[in-house]
Formats: sequence, C-alpha cells, structure tokens
Amino acid sequence: MSLVERIRRELGSWIGTVAAVTVDRIGRFDLRPPIQLIETERNVFLLRMIARAGRSAPPDCHVRLPEGGPAVPALPDGWHAALRGSRIDLVLMPDRFLSRPLDLPRRAAEFLDAMVRSQLDRLTPWTAQEAVFGHTAPVAISGDRIRTTVIAAPRTRLDPLVRLAESWHVGSVVLFAAAGTAPPAAAGQPVAQGATRLTEQHLRGSLDVGRVGRMLTSALVIAAVSATLSFVTASILGGQLDTQQSLLSRRISERRAALRLDLEGTDNAALRGLLRRKQETAADVLVLDALSRVLPDNTYVTELRIEKDRLQIAGVSQDAPALVRLIEQSAHFTRATFSAPTTRSADDPGERFHIEAGIKPHFGPGT
Repeated sequence: MSLVERIRRELGSWIGTVAAVTVDRIGRFDLRPPIQLIETERNVFLLRMIARAGRSAPPDCHVRLPEGGPAVPALPDGWHAALRGSRIDLVLMPDRFLSRPLDLPRRAAEFLDAMVRSQLDRLTPWTAQEAVFGHTAPVAISGDRIRTTVIAAPRTRLDPLVRLAESWHVGSVVLFAAAGTAPPAAAGQPVAQGATRLTEQHLRGSLDVGRVGRMLTSALVIAAVSATLSFVTASILGGQLDTQQSLLSRRISERRAALRLDLEGTDNAALRGLLRRKQETAADVLVLDALSRVLPDNTYVTELRIEKDRLQIAGVSQDAPALVRLIEQSAHFTRATFSAPTTRSADDPGERFHIEAGIKPHFGPGT
C-alpha cells in the first residue's frame, strides 16, 4: 500500500467516524416520539406512536398492504403530519427471513459484524449487497466458542415497505426481525421483545452518515484550497513587497550619494574636511563599544590608547593568543598583532598581553 493510499484510507476512516458521531449527537436532540409499524399478520401492520408524557398521539391504526400492488393505503387524519420526518421502527414477522446459526471463536465477538458479512454468501443464497441482514447477540456455548443467529432476507422483498415509508415522507426506517416466540410489542415499548435490529435506512431529506461525510469532505477540500490560495497569495505579495523594499533602499542610497557629491563640490573646505574625517575616522565611543563586544569575559584591559587609526591595549587574559583572532574578526579592527611578548607571573590570574590593531571606520553592525 502506497503512502497516498494509506493517507486516503485513514482520512476516510476518520471522516466516517466523525460523521457517525455527529449524526448520533444530532439524533439525540430529536424530540419527535418514535413510531412503530409492527407486522401482526402477513402484510397487515399495526401503526403506533409511543407518546411522551403529557403529549397526545394519534390512535393506533391497522394498515393493510395489497398483494403485489403499488397502491398506498389510506391513513386516518393526523398520521401524515406525525409521520413526516420521523423515524419508523419496522418490525417484520420472522417468516420473512432466513435464519442460520453461526459458531465462531470467542475472539470474533470483537468484530462480529465483519465476520457475518464475510460468511453471508455461504450461509444464505444472497451476497451482502443483495440482502438485508443482521445477527442476534452472541451466546457462549463452550470455553472458547460463541454462537449467533444470522438473519437475512433479500432486499427486493423489503423494498416495497421502504417505498411505502418514503411515500409517507419519513426521515428514516429501522428494520427489525421479530423473534419467533416473542409476543408483539406492548404499548409504550420501543420495539417487540427479542426483536433483532437489521439495518437503518435514511431517506431523502434526512441527516445520514453518508451525507455528513460528504459535507465534511467538501469542507476539508475547501479549507485545503483556501489555505493553498492564501499561501500563494502571501508568497506573491511578499515577493512584491521585498522588491519594493529593495528598490526603495537603492533609491535612498543613490540620494545620499548625490547629496554627498553635492557637498563635496562646494567651496567650504572646512566642511569637506569635517565630512572626510567623519568618514575616515571612527569615533572613540564606537571603538570602545566594539572592543567590549569582542573581548571575552575572562579578559581585563589595564591600558588603552587610541592614536588616530591605531589602537593599543594591554591587560590580563586567560587565553591571550585567542585575542588577536577575535579582534581580527571584528569589522572595526584590522591587522591585530602582539606588540610585546606575553608574560605570566605567579600573582596574575592570566597572561599579560600588549596588542596593537588598526582602526577602520565602520558604521554598520559589528561581526
């Protein structure tokens, strides 16, 4: 599996999980009472609403489906409004389904749904795509074995019931298979006792996992495209700003050079001399600042002398030979050498040194 396929698979799994959690959380805020459609005889159903405390509900009614006919049975007044957008628990008689026992290792209980799906074409005449199926809760039969009952029916036999619910404009249909010996659901019970949940089908206009997943995918794609466009736009604008800044700096330098030439062309010799001295001679304060930045903390200067463009210092350091290299690395000094041999006495904390260096004007940041 390539890296792209793995990322796509992991992202799809994450989106599916988030969509399922989102649908579950939103479904908990649905305050509409559940509705049951319980098959009491072949193609005869009891339509019942489980009313909440203090709420009224339409009276129970029986619905008879014509044999093989597309006609929609009529409903009493009040039921059409109650059914619109609601969830129907459709409980079907057990003789509509094929039941087969399935023995599995105990560890298979962790992924029982996947095991049933993979074994369905062996247990029934249908594949997982051709059937509506489910399974009962697993029961331990020995130390390391469990048993469940696989319940399945072809989708083509149940499609008329789904189309009937769709004609009532319900939000979703949950299919249940009634237990063979269980009594029908009593008033107030969610579903018949012992019924096995098979599947839930969301109809048009309802919020299902697939639709939420597609919405999340679209949101992620839009966010990725927006981030890419923002990055490209920032790069383009940043490049333009850098170009404008470089152009402005060049114009400022050209203007300063022009002003300098204008001043040099004047007849004021004293002014020209001051400007030349300013450009050619570094200020003593700058020399002291540069020297304090260069010398390490274990070096002490006892003498300092500045004569025009020459600097002479003497002092004590724990690493005197390294001072010449440090001074040479500074942009303010050049040609640093020892003017006298280094000495060391018993009372000194380091070596005594005498160093001379040339001073060169520098008005930028030191190195």
